[in-house]
Amino acid sequence: MAARTRSDERIAWLPQEAIRRKRDGETLVAADLQALVRGMADGSLADAQVAAFAMAVYFRGMTAAECAALTLAMRDSGEVFDWKHESLPGPILDKHSTGGVGDLVSIVLGPMLAACGAYVPMIAGRGLAHTGGTLDKLEAIPGYRVEPEPALFRRSVREAGVAIIGAGAHIAPADRRLYAIRDVTATVDCIPLIVASILSKKLAAGTDALVLDVKTGNGAVITDPMRGRELGTRIIETAAEAGLRATALLTDMSEPLARSAGNALEIREVLGILRGKPADARLMEVTLALGAEVMVLGGLAASANAARAALTNSLAAGAAAERFGRMVACLGGPVDFMERPDRYLATAPVIVEVAASRDGYVTAIDTRELGLAVVALGGGRTAPDQAVDPAVGLDRLASLTQSVRAGTPLARVHAASADAARQAVLAVTRAYVIGNAPLVRPELIERIAGRC
Repeated sequence: MAARTRSDERIAWLPQEAIRRKRDGETLVAADLQALVRGMADGSLADAQVAAFAMAVYFRGMTAAECAALTLAMRDSGEVFDWKHESLPGPILDKHSTGGVGDLVSIVLGPMLAACGAYVPMIAGRGLAHTGGTLDKLEAIPGYRVEPEPALFRRSVREAGVAIIGAGAHIAPADRRLYAIRDVTATVDCIPLIVASILSKKLAAGTDALVLDVKTGNGAVITDPMRGRELGTRIIETAAEAGLRATALLTDMSEPLARSAGNALEIREVLGILRGKPADARLMEVTLALGAEVMVLGGLAASANAARAALTNSLAAGAAAERFGRMVACLGGPVDFMERPDRYLATAPVIVEVAASRDGYVTAIDTRELGLAVVALGGGRTAPDQAVDPAVGLDRLASLTQSVRAGTPLARVHAASADAARQAVLAVTRAYVIGNAPLVRPELIERIAGRC
C-alpha cells in the first residue's frame, strides 16, 4: 500500500485556527466566516470561542471583503425574505438608526414611506443602555406582536405596506447570539461587527434600498462624529459589496429628538404627528431628510424636493396615519387604536413638573442623563430579561436655546411612585444647564459620502 502524501491529507477545519489567524491580523476567507457563523447559529461554537472571535475583530478589524462575507453569512443563518413573488408594485425600502433619546423617527417614517408607495419590512431593535428601543415603544400598544411568524410579517407588509418588527428567532439568528455575547464582553463598539449586525438583518428582510441615521453627540451610542462618519462610510461600502444600495446621514443627538422619552409617551407623540399635529422642527427635518434620501435611492422619487413633498402630503392627507393603524391591526394590536388610543395606552399614576431654577436659556442638555432617568423610572432595562413599564418617562422636554423663566417647567416626569418621581426630577435638573444667552446649536444633519 502506497504511503499517503501531504496533498492527499484532508485537515479538518478548526474554529480555533480561524480565530488565531484573525487574532494575528490575517484576513479570513469567506469559508472561514461561513463556518464560524454556522457554529454561532447551531450552537457548536462555544461562547468562549464566539467571544474570542469578537475580541479578535475588535482589535484587528476587518477588510471590506471580510465584513461583507460575515454580513452575508449572518444573513443566511436564518430566513431570507424575497418579495419578488409577491408582485409588490413598489420598492422595498428601509431605514435604520444607531439609537438615541426620543428617537421615534422609525415609527413615523415607516408609515409615511408606505403611504408614498414603498413597502417597508423594517427590522428594529430594543433599547440599548440609555437609548430607547423601537420595539419597546411598539409593545406599549396592547397585542402588538414584535416577533410575528414569517407569514404574518409578509401579510402586514403586503396589506399595510409596512411592518416594524424584531428579528426574533427566524431572522439572522447568528447575529442574535453574537450580539448577546458582544454585550457582555465589551465588544459592542466594534465597527465591523456593528456593520454586519445591521446589514445582515436588513438584507434578510429583502431590502432594496436603505438609509442609515448615524446619531452622534452626548445622547448617542457613538458620541464622536469621526467614529460616526467611519461607521456610515463602512455601512455604505459593505452594503455595496453585498448588493444593497445604501446612504447615510450623520444627525445630532446633543438633545432629545422628540419632546418625549418613554414608550407610551413617544407613541402618543407619534400619533399626534401622524394626525397632522405640528411636530418639533428638528424631528420633522430629520424624518423628511431620511425619507427623501431613501425614496430617491429606491427610485420612488425623482428628487429630494419631490420626495419631501410626497412625505409631507402623506401626513396632511391622513394616509400615513391610516397605514400605521393598518399595521397595528395586522400585527395583533387594537383595530380601533387610532381612534381611541387613550383606551389602550398606559398612563403613570404620578406626574410631576421639573421647574427651571433661574431665568435664562437652555445652553446644554446631558441627553444621556435624560435617557438614564427613563431607564431608572422603569422605562428601560438594566438586565436583558427585565420587564419595561410602558407608562413612565419624560415629556414636554425643553429644547436647546429655549428661553425659560424661574419656576417654569423644563419637563414633566411620569413615574410609578412618588419616590421614583423625586429621583427623576433630580436627574432632569442635573441634565439641564441654564445660561444667560442662547448658544448656537450643533449642525443637525450631515450627509456621509461613501461608495454606493
